[in-house]
Amino acid sequence: MEPLGRRPFLKTTATLAGASWLTPVGQWLARAADGDAPGALPPKKSAQAVIVLWLQGGPSQLETFDPHADSTIAGGTTKIATAVKDIYLASGFERLAEEMGSVSLIRSMISKEGDHERGSYNLKTGFRPDPTVVHPSLGAVACHELSIGKAEIPRHVSILSSQWPARGGYLGDKYDAFQMTDPAGPVPDAQAHVDSNREKSRLKSLGIVEQTFAKGRSKRVEETQHKNTTNAALKMMTSEQLKAFNVSLEQQSVQDMYGDTAFGRGCLAARRLVESGVRCVEVTLNGWDTHANNHQFCKTNLKTLDPAFSGLIRDLRQRNMLDKTLVLCMGEFGRTPSINPAGGRDHWPSGFSIALAGGGIHGGRVIGETDPEGKAEVKNPVRVPDLHATVFDALGIDYDKLNQTPIGRTVKFSEGKPVRELLDA
Repeated sequence: MEPLGRRPFLKTTATLAGASWLTPVGQWLARAADGDAPGALPPKKSAQAVIVLWLQGGPSQLETFDPHADSTIAGGTTKIATAVKDIYLASGFERLAEEMGSVSLIRSMISKEGDHERGSYNLKTGFRPDPTVVHPSLGAVACHELSIGKAEIPRHVSILSSQWPARGGYLGDKYDAFQMTDPAGPVPDAQAHVDSNREKSRLKSLGIVEQTFAKGRSKRVEETQHKNTTNAALKMMTSEQLKAFNVSLEQQSVQDMYGDTAFGRGCLAARRLVESGVRCVEVTLNGWDTHANNHQFCKTNLKTLDPAFSGLIRDLRQRNMLDKTLVLCMGEFGRTPSINPAGGRDHWPSGFSIALAGGGIHGGRVIGETDPEGKAEVKNPVRVPDLHATVFDALGIDYDKLNQTPIGRTVKFSEGKPVRELLDA
């Protein structure tokens, strides 16, 4: 018997659909039979933006999202109950514990990269470093694939410093993240350094130079995107949307909810930016490279992370934005179950934790499990590419999509598969 081809199969399925002929699925089948449908069923309601809370240095899973309080490897770390029965967080996450119904944890992340720079690249792109290609970060893919909308400011923003900044990779530099420091200060490079009259004179002179340069040359001059870049920069400098960076415009009670820290202000700015149409904001919290005095450093960091992370979730929910915004909290790897002579934990990519909230991700779930003695392999391991495929799926992005690099290499957005337990009912 000859195998049923794609188009006959679709026509047969469409016929069998019966009453579904007028449903979105039925309509898709009809279009597919005629050869003009997209490569997937009509997408579910997808998230429109992603906020990455980047814990630079590699946070200890045992002092954050995966406490084994009654075991030797805890080293004295205690745990607290959350709003979801039988899910515990490390002490210090008292506010986030209240939001656990909106948060899910992956406690079985695995990676082959235990170096800071390589691990950062891996977690931010979903790929291990490769000398033949620079992969785009998660946020760059989101900006490339999601609609531009009405954003007049950069749609990819990085707040506070990061060891491996979010880049456009083979998608191009225009997808690199716009970088800024503490939102308490001014937006960098958004104000002219001369008065308005001199600025107009300079722009007029620039126009004359560009016209002279273009004379007698081919249309390839336009391909440099110089004019478009200049116009976009000028539009941003005069845009009302720049106010999204200004967290001081928020009510004091909202500012207090996030905490009076640079990271807290960064998370508040992230919400404001997403509200203005920005597709991805990365906010960095340094200080997790705890080779010495691990417990004290983690305790200090949680005083900053807990109000900011929980405040972001609460604020997004109150504004009916949580379902449209995926929040991802992670670092480049975890920390060893054993404690070294300096009271620290060393690099550990073999079973670490990340947290997700919003964006269609089901809350109150835990994926995977680590051994309380720190010896056995993790249960239900999740690879880094699988995490990226999960995020892309939540954003309605085809994670299997093939792309051409500048040198003609074919690369997918992700080599993983989504974690269905986080996405399905």
